[in-house]
Amino acid sequence: MSEKTIRWGIIGCGKVTEVKSGPALQKAPGSALVAVMRRDAAAAEDYARRHGVPKWYADAQALVDDPDVDAVYVATPPSTHKPYALMAIAAGKPVYVEKPMALSFAECEEMIRASRGSGVPMFVAYYRRALPRFLKIRELLEQGAIGAPRLASVVFHDPFEPRYRNPDDLPWHVRPEVSGGGLFVDVGCHTLDMLDYLLGPIVSVSGHAGNQLRAYPAEDTVSMSFAFGNGVQGTGAWNFGSFRERDGVEIVGDRGRIAFATFGDGPIVVEDAEGVREYRIANPLHIQQPLIETIVAELNGRGACPSTPESAARTSRVMDQVLAGYYGRR
Repeated sequence: MSEKTIRWGIIGCGKVTEVKSGPALQKAPGSALVAVMRRDAAAAEDYARRHGVPKWYADAQALVDDPDVDAVYVATPPSTHKPYALMAIAAGKPVYVEKPMALSFAECEEMIRASRGSGVPMFVAYYRRALPRFLKIRELLEQGAIGAPRLASVVFHDPFEPRYRNPDDLPWHVRPEVSGGGLFVDVGCHTLDMLDYLLGPIVSVSGHAGNQLRAYPAEDTVSMSFAFGNGVQGTGAWNFGSFRERDGVEIVGDRGRIAFATFGDGPIVVEDAEGVREYRIANPLHIQQPLIETIVAELNGRGACPSTPESAARTSRVMDQVLAGYYGRR
């Protein structure tokens, strides 16, 4: 029996859709991109022309209501994830939402209730859960390459970027009302979700957030400690005003350690009593394609997407708890 081709519409065809996701929706087996939407009609038309997409819209509801659109990909900033996801769910169309899932854990819960109540599937773009390099890391952990995991540590440093200097023209990533926080939310969510995938849910967390540079309203420095349900403990530190880049994650076990980066595709390093070995696994050109393939498979009744709204909401809850003091959240 032949499978149905899932025909996608994109709401918000911005930068993330140019290489990471848009072409993936076109190239994944059983998937097609048939419509795009952007409030700037000329930009939507330009995207459709450049990517060979047959339809374009300047109104999200019109895209959602298009009978040729089977599923909706919401690729807008987080402030509009919830309303657009609820719009798609109300129309009975499966929805794939960019990360972080929403502005807050409370919004995530509302989206989950709508999805469960209607039976309309929802997925979230934590695509590292399907990337070959992270599948290899998970395999190594499950095979006992480092024994029983004991500790996890995250260090992420990034220099301050000139584009954040103009307070009258700040990118949305550092405007909390649009992004839900700052760069910690934008990039740190990937690491936190990946740790959830590798080690299980984080069940306890405490942390500090601050603004050292005073360049924008959002936090630019975060430190945190956390614990997983299996007893593994961890620490993390993110700074976006450092003198050079650093991206490192280390999981230490009772018989070894495994080290890797969240971003890029540098080597996975495993060290134990017998020595050091490296695994080099390149990322695909269209980095969301492996996850999109799992979504298409699930919508066709085979397999399951590993990035669920429930797992994505856990990451939002952790970030909310860490940032509660900075933003006065509860």
